[in-house]
Amino acid sequence: SQIKSDTENYYIFLDEIQELENFERLVNGLNGHDNTDVYVTGSNSRFLSKDIRTIFRGRGDEIRVFPLSFREFYQALHYDVREAWKVYSTFGGMPRLIHYTDDEQKINYLQNLWDKTYIDDVVERNKVRNELAVSRLATSLCSSIGSLTNPARIANTLESVQKMKIDSKTVSSYIDYLENAFLFESAERYDVKGRRYYETNKKYYCIDIGLRNARLNFRQQEPTHIMENVLYNHLRVLGYLVDVGIVESREMKDGKMSYSQREIDFIANKGSRKYYIQSAYSIPSEEKREQELASLLKISDSFKKIVVVGDEIMPYTDDNGIYFTGLFDFLLKDEWL
Repeated sequence: SQIKSDTENYYIFLDEIQELENFERLVNGLNGHDNTDVYVTGSNSRFLSKDIRTIFRGRGDEIRVFPLSFREFYQALHYDVREAWKVYSTFGGMPRLIHYTDDEQKINYLQNLWDKTYIDDVVERNKVRNELAVSRLATSLCSSIGSLTNPARIANTLESVQKMKIDSKTVSSYIDYLENAFLFESAERYDVKGRRYYETNKKYYCIDIGLRNARLNFRQQEPTHIMENVLYNHLRVLGYLVDVGIVESREMKDGKMSYSQREIDFIANKGSRKYYIQSAYSIPSEEKREQELASLLKISDSFKKIVVVGDEIMPYTDDNGIYFTGLFDFLLKDEWL
């Protein structure tokens, strides 16, 4: 319909707009009115966020919608917190899941999303000839969430384990396709002291832990990796940019000077805020505690340092100024901010 008045505000929502021929002209025409806000969505295979930015020619913003966070899931269903975590860490936060009460329904839904929506969309949009390679690459990334890797290493794994010959350049392109479809995100490695990014090796996290588990037929239920992935997603939902931290140092060991490189699970940045965060599913001994703190103690700046423990603990700050909190307090409350 025609926009008749410049004194009124109009809000126009266009879903699956790519089904309309020459939709770009319509969108730009509507967007040319100062009193009109246009909201556009479309399917993964034919319409990505970068397409929207191109069409709006710098006059639009992207609103990223994530699956439900653990906090949103918990508030929606009112489960006991431990029961909520059990369900969420298994089936994730795709919104439709809250309407299913049967586990088999949830499993079928998630696996159909993979096959009929994500993989098919990635193949269709990018005109991929080797659909099997994309599928097995997705499985490989799901299997190794939170582990450092690169396209060359993944190509070698696919060749040795899956008996699939594929070069690292193709793997890199396929990873880009999967990230553009919002299935995975990558976290780059950042040298805290050198203030530089490493060009090789990244960590990949699945955008929804339920999708990840479904891809692996719910076989790899490692609580440490699942907790780390959920923490990463939680930080992204809160609007933080997330890197993997590296602290390099030289230390005297057995009378010899040696070089060491220690990892910080997450460096979360948003504007002037920065947090160094370690994910520690369990700290059963003093040795494990020292291991978790080693990288944080090597950082000389004053930004807040946090250890998130899988157990339920009373939050506290130790003598080194490091803040300890339990997983549920971190995900459900904002005291750590």
